[in-house]
Amino acid sequence: MIAAICVAILLVYYTWRVLNWAWFGPKKLEKCLRQRGLKGNPYKLLYGDLKDLTNKLNEAKSKPINFSDDIAQRLIPFFLDSINKNGKNSFAWLGPKPMVFITESAIIKEIFDKNYMYHKNKHSNPFAKLLVQGLVTLEEHKWTKHRKVINPAFHFEKLKHMLPAFYQSCSEMISKWEEVVLKDTSVELDVWPHFQLMTGEVISRTAFGSSYEEGKIVFELQKEQAEHVMEKVFSIYIPGSRFLPSKRNKRILEIEKEIQTTIGRIIDKRLKAMKAGETSNNNEDLLGILLESNMKEIEQHGSNDYGMTTSEVIEECKLFYFAGKDTISVLLVWTTILLCLHPKWQVRAREEVFQAFGNDKPDFEGLSRLKIVTMILHETLRLFPPIPTYGRTNKEEVKLGELSLPGGVVLVIPSILVHYDKEIWGEDAKEFKPERFSEGVSKATKGQFSYIPFGGGPRICIGQNFAMLEAKMAIAMILQKFSFELSPSYTHAPFAVVAIYPQYGAPLLMHKL
Repeated sequence: MIAAICVAILLVYYTWRVLNWAWFGPKKLEKCLRQRGLKGNPYKLLYGDLKDLTNKLNEAKSKPINFSDDIAQRLIPFFLDSINKNGKNSFAWLGPKPMVFITESAIIKEIFDKNYMYHKNKHSNPFAKLLVQGLVTLEEHKWTKHRKVINPAFHFEKLKHMLPAFYQSCSEMISKWEEVVLKDTSVELDVWPHFQLMTGEVISRTAFGSSYEEGKIVFELQKEQAEHVMEKVFSIYIPGSRFLPSKRNKRILEIEKEIQTTIGRIIDKRLKAMKAGETSNNNEDLLGILLESNMKEIEQHGSNDYGMTTSEVIEECKLFYFAGKDTISVLLVWTTILLCLHPKWQVRAREEVFQAFGNDKPDFEGLSRLKIVTMILHETLRLFPPIPTYGRTNKEEVKLGELSLPGGVVLVIPSILVHYDKEIWGEDAKEFKPERFSEGVSKATKGQFSYIPFGGGPRICIGQNFAMLEAKMAIAMILQKFSFELSPSYTHAPFAVVAIYPQYGAPLLMHKL
């Protein structure tokens, strides 16, 4: 009898929790948001607006666009339609969670600045944790600890030592191009897979140095893992399904084990060398700098609590691959496409590169002085930001400008809309005009918080200088060897996975100089 009563109580308790999560909680939040002046769609059990969101995305992906069309209508069609229908201060439903759209620059600045109040969204699907953890997902004291340990790896002085890895990877890519693009000929080349491969090579070399080949294997495994996990993430997760012995589940676990083992082995080897007092160029790669910084923190405070564990170091290496590879490959592909569409800027950039280096190897000081190339990269990042939307969650009730929001709301910041806002950028906001940045970002934005390709506030992307330096190196080296224009077979179809990809690649007509 007692056992039966206990089971009944547990059943009632968990039934109530499920009902509260799936219905009563969302309806309570909906009522609260409407009382506070926000408009939005009525909540639908469990799915919310997920079906409409997915359908609109699939419909948008099925149709290429013209260069003059609204890119946001293809990248975030549901969000854009919701804002047009219900106003800038409106909400929609990500399953049982309400999303409130934030587009005002002052409010966005406050959200990014107060990272202790507004946290990154945690994905409810446990498979997502196998793909990316580390600095980007951590909060509060753990984030502070990791950021402090990792910071030294991205100082300008350390980046100088990574320049040879940039150069070597770019050289290998350009050598392949030179084999197929002969003098006085025009050859169609899809540069998108080449940029993805090259940026992956850079990450492998800068992360693991002499253990580059092992690092390369790890990142190939991560690429496969990403395909498996993204398939899981974009489907409804049934609690407990990750434990089912399906073929995909088994492969996901195999890959994760192999990644952990391989990186763990590289770290152990490096730690033994460091403890034996061996010094080499290994200490100039990301892993060496990170381990050295970690050891200093532990020694300084006399406790392992102030450093990172081996598994945490592994997660940071995995994150470095995804963040670096995606951000830089998309920046390069959209820069080259825009330079095809605006040949005068291609000519101006090439003239600047030849004036700085001639046909010589680009160096750190020269790359830092490339003003026109920098303006072009900034404008590319405005038109094609690496992250088209950011998400944050407020733990408690907050006041944001005129908005008063209950706790537990997802705050969606559509950077793609902020970057195209005509009130900030002018009537020509859709146009490619690098001269906007001739006097720097602050002048271009008129002092407003309206340019966020790398986020903002204390959590601004730690690798932004790394990304810009690698992009400058690649663009400079390409301009030294080739001129290029869009192939007639190019189809303009930007779409968002995490970053903005060219759906059908980037076929260009390459001419050897």
